[in-house]
Amino acid sequence: MRVGLISDVHGNRIALEAVLADMPAVDELVCAGDVVGYNPWPAECVDELRERDVPTVLGNHDAAVVDGRTVGFNRLAKAGVEHARTQLSDDQLEWLADLPAERLACDGRLRLVHGHPDDPDRYSRYTYPDEFSPRLLDGEDVLVLGHTHVQGVRQYADGIVVNPGSVGQPRDGDPRGAYAVVDLERLTVDTHRVEYDVEAVQAAVSAAGLPDRIGRRLARGA
Repeated sequence: MRVGLISDVHGNRIALEAVLADMPAVDELVCAGDVVGYNPWPAECVDELRERDVPTVLGNHDAAVVDGRTVGFNRLAKAGVEHARTQLSDDQLEWLADLPAERLACDGRLRLVHGHPDDPDRYSRYTYPDEFSPRLLDGEDVLVLGHTHVQGVRQYADGIVVNPGSVGQPRDGDPRGAYAVVDLERLTVDTHRVEYDVEAVQAAVSAAGLPDRIGRRLARGA
């Protein structure tokens, strides 16, 4: 069974479309949260995942859009949350609100979280730090997380920890949209990057009245 892994779409419809078009054939697609925030198309990104019935967990930006609380968010993050709250319908907000903080997929072989498995809002300094020890692989073969926007894989004796990277706002110095594909039978992971039209997103950021820095950082992958 091959599973497509995405995370941190952050309202970037153009990057999401590029990632989905580039992704090889998979049996399942899952998302490790933060569908919305930062970029101009939160409604379109929510609809894309809903229409595909993608198992998704709640990210910190998703939660902030639902409840309006942005404590600890910088100016760019707050602007993205405020924009999303004006763009999403009640039905779309309800879908976000119903997302769990953690879920199992693929007959329990894959666990999805957004941040640290013990704290969904916690940033880990590294993509796959030593703290992600086998004890955090609670019987599943693969733990998928996002939040850092940095792509990486670590293999343990009992399973694999994967951060597929960010679809819509990479922060690892590579501006291309990021995703991964895991083969659950072979227990292997392939990481992928795909070009998308960053300039078109930058223009849309500006047209939406969002801070221009949101668009500028996309070109740097920072």
